[in-house]
Amino acid sequence: MIDKFGRKIDYLRISVTENCNLKCIYCIDENSILNSCNNDILTDDEIVKIATECARLGIKKIRITGGEPLVRKNIESLIYKLKCINGIEEIYITTNGVLLHTKIEDLKKNGLTGVNISLDSLNKERFKNLTKFDKLQDVLLSIDKALELGLKVKINTVIVDDINKDEIIDFVNLTKDKNLDIRFIELMPIGAAKNYKGTSNEEINQIINKNFKNIKVENKSKRSGPAKYIRVDNYKGKIGFISPISSCFCEDCNRIRLTSTGFLKKCLHYNYGVDLKKHIRSNISDKDLNELIYSNIYDKPQEHLFMEDCDNKENKYMNQIGG
Repeated sequence: MIDKFGRKIDYLRISVTENCNLKCIYCIDENSILNSCNNDILTDDEIVKIATECARLGIKKIRITGGEPLVRKNIESLIYKLKCINGIEEIYITTNGVLLHTKIEDLKKNGLTGVNISLDSLNKERFKNLTKFDKLQDVLLSIDKALELGLKVKINTVIVDDINKDEIIDFVNLTKDKNLDIRFIELMPIGAAKNYKGTSNEEINQIINKNFKNIKVENKSKRSGPAKYIRVDNYKGKIGFISPISSCFCEDCNRIRLTSTGFLKKCLHYNYGVDLKKHIRSNISDKDLNELIYSNIYDKPQEHLFMEDCDNKENKYMNQIGG
């Protein structure tokens, strides 16, 4: 599937719920949590129907997101159904890791390729302050169990000024003895995150280079997405940087997003797209659904404008969009 700017779109992110078992401060304003979460989300069969047509258009990789996707009932079964779609080669999940250790074996059996675990502090009290729950040990256990099972493990970390900048080196040191990737992701001004000042990856990189003298730049692979990687010599894991604010990578964007309520988003930054749920529940044919998805992806915008005022800017919280 090629969009009008010549980009190959082969990656579909599917949010399966708006609900979450944490209340992270830069995900959603606690005073603005909607009461309508999950009142009318896509069924498993509807998700599979959309994913099947996306696969026919060239989607090869699926990532399951939320909210927290592991709070969705029978998520293991949905993973299996998606893995069975002809053309789908990889299934990943992005999770906060709290429930992962209880489900990881069944998820792998049903086709899960790897996990991205969102983790912004290794300090117990700070984790509790950031998420409103004392669940750090559950997350750390999940990381170890995923590694034991041979799954690909990436830790997604957002560094915010005056909150967790002092933990950068602690995160880097996780890669010393564990075969995982730590990925520093710049804070995007969406939802409650607009109230905080993110630390740029340039500054994070400078801090790392001041503390480690034996840094090697890793060659970028086709599967690494927008991340640029380095490695501390003789460390098992890698350190990645995803920089949507300071270094726009829209020219290489290969993804589309499906919200839990069935809205196909062309870009994280913009609020426009198409309500696929409405069409599916009006008995749209597979052929017409395929053409509807294609026409919307073909018209994917050239780039985001996070730092500028513009029309059609997305104002929803990340749990509504899909992380």
